[in-house]
Amino acid sequence: MDARERILHAAARLLTEAGGEPVSTRAICSAAGVGAPTLYHHFGDKAGLFDAVVTHGFEAYLAEKRATPSSGDPVEDLARGWDAHVEFGRTHPAFYTLMYGSAKPGKLPAAAGEVHAELVKQLAEVARAGRLQVEVELAAGCLEAGVVGVTLQAITQPEDPDAAMKSALVRDALLDVLIVGRKTPTKKKGTSAVAAQLLVLIEDGADELVEAEVALLRHWLARLSGRTGA
Repeated sequence: MDARERILHAAARLLTEAGGEPVSTRAICSAAGVGAPTLYHHFGDKAGLFDAVVTHGFEAYLAEKRATPSSGDPVEDLARGWDAHVEFGRTHPAFYTLMYGSAKPGKLPAAAGEVHAELVKQLAEVARAGRLQVEVELAAGCLEAGVVGVTLQAITQPEDPDAAMKSALVRDALLDVLIVGRKTPTKKKGTSAVAAQLLVLIEDGADELVEAEVALLRHWLARLSGRTGA
């Protein structure tokens, strides 16, 4: 590894070992075998280093996520993705706390945007099949809020014997609300699910309509799919 990589890995390791306690740049430099000028050259300051550690953490998470083969069922993949997300946080608590526990208003790491895009892609597949009850972005926001909350609680309460059960209950409650027919096969597809499906299909291509017509149709469908503020 070059000096930059050594600093990143040293910072991540020390943060993990610190268990939430502050880590000094002096300790990071010592562990990486570099001087302070090298750290400042690559990252600018301590905040810049920790931002880079956050990005590194997201990239590690994405690598694990993309290496997992699909089950062939987009809904099952959502459930598996939830479990993998929680497990990543429990396995890499320092990374995860920096990634999600130190959020800055209006600032989202680029890698976090990629994680969101992967989730949106999965949900779009569910919507194309007519199984999503609400608009894709709304569903993504609900799932992200749920899984991040569950993971942060699991990190702060590592000895909780009910952590896995809590995660499964929250996961299934959200998926049962968002997905048509999950564990309730007799449930009929409602207007909101049809609207969410059409929204995705429009994004796939609506060459027959002019731009103004597409915009108006998106507005109507967004309202029908549950985006009451649309």
